[in-house]
Amino acid sequence: MANLYIGLVHYPIMNKHKEVITTAITNYDIHDIARASITYDVSKYFVIHNIPAQRELAATIMEHWKSGFGSTYNPDRKDAFTGVELVNSIAVAVRTIEELEGVKPIVATTDARTYDNTISYVRMREHLENEGRPVLVLFGTGYGMTKETMESFDYILEPIYGHGEYNHLSVRSAVSIILDRLRGEAWWNK
Repeated sequence: MANLYIGLVHYPIMNKHKEVITTAITNYDIHDIARASITYDVSKYFVIHNIPAQRELAATIMEHWKSGFGSTYNPDRKDAFTGVELVNSIAVAVRTIEELEGVKPIVATTDARTYDNTISYVRMREHLENEGRPVLVLFGTGYGMTKETMESFDYILEPIYGHGEYNHLSVRSAVSIILDRLRGEAWWNK
């Protein structure tokens, strides 16, 4: 089975006016995605932020749960942060995986739209189950990553569609759904 990595990208991100911005670190995103990552056996969860002060904030939040009061208040949450790494760019995350694995990962991302290189969850899951090349799935914050950034990836996972017409999930909800689709129990085979 191929190793799965994920990254939460804060730059380059689009705002609702299609301007390139950097989004802020969110405590819940770090914490909840770390818990989902360990649940679904993600090899490493990268928090990707280009501003040092924001990485310092993320480190402070993580230290609360790893060695601060949070580590004794709720020891289970301490384990969730063992696979979280703060990096300053997508390129650093890719290089880190390449150093760990000895091969460049397949890089995929998510979007609420489809593209020429859109891949289904079934195909990505099959790759993870049957191939050895690691996969890095990136999740954008704000209104998603810039078009130029998206075009540099190998694949874009198909959108998550709910039953209704509204389609704008929080990133931590999307991460949990996608991790379950890629690594969760194959309940449909039962």
